[in-house]
Amino acid sequence: MIRVRNLVKSYGGTRVVDGVGFEVAEGEVFGLLGPNGAGKTTTMEMMEGLRKPDRGEVCLFGVDGIRKPAKLKEIIGIQLQSTALFDHLSTEESILLYGSFYKKMRPPAELLRSFDLEEKRRTLVKHLSGGQRQRLAIALAVVHDPRVIFLDEPTTGLDPKARRALWEIILHLKEEGRTLFLSTHYMEEAEQLCDRVAIMDSGRVIALDTPARLIRQLASDSVIEFAAERGVSDAHFRELEGVKEVKRTDGGWMLLLTDNLRGTLSGLIPLADREGLVLNGLRTRSATLEDVFLERTGKRLTEQ
Repeated sequence: MIRVRNLVKSYGGTRVVDGVGFEVAEGEVFGLLGPNGAGKTTTMEMMEGLRKPDRGEVCLFGVDGIRKPAKLKEIIGIQLQSTALFDHLSTEESILLYGSFYKKMRPPAELLRSFDLEEKRRTLVKHLSGGQRQRLAIALAVVHDPRVIFLDEPTTGLDPKARRALWEIILHLKEEGRTLFLSTHYMEEAEQLCDRVAIMDSGRVIALDTPARLIRQLASDSVIEFAAERGVSDAHFRELEGVKEVKRTDGGWMLLLTDNLRGTLSGLIPLADREGLVLNGLRTRSATLEDVFLERTGKRLTEQ
């Protein structure tokens, strides 16, 4: 239902989106995962008709998003990375105002209930918490019952409780059969919410699949992390049982990707004793999309 082909956008001679393309099925939650500056927001703005690409194609439910931006806006809803709301309107008044911009409008009472804002219906926007403002921003994005909803970094700046509450709302929108397109730099968010993920870096899509399949492509299911010392050769770690990949990050961490956690740990401890290596901050975890990004780029999302 969504088709993007060879999107390109440059600023001042720098190409920030470089040949991006993918397709999204109806009812799918599709995510763009990548660090800040990867080109996620620019890609979404071109899909939303807010920014004209240098070249490429965008088609949403049969609407040419580049040539017919006005028609496009009738079928999409947008929650921007930073939504400007009217501080001196109440929550309910905000919904009524935004609903007046469209030919049809969902009942305000229904939206207030769906987004857990009933108790805040008469509260001025300036008095809402960060999580409540984000829920209102998404409510405004669906006020006209759109076929596609764009969510740009919807949980940035929220505390863990507010983030989880917003996840529940996003999953509810999916259950309604809506098509959702979201960008995020939180790996856990992408794993929890998205049916498929396109990982972006430096304006390009470097991997695209379901989160589970992307992680399985690592050929390792566990990761051992510790603060690295440059004096020990990576070859020593590659010889440990089960190790598939050895990565050093710019932040000074060593990551051992392994399909035999117990075997690798059994060899790592004696190796550290022999080499006089202190395993500072040693921890183990399951492989994640963060490791997919690291394997593809040599960088960590959290270091960008």
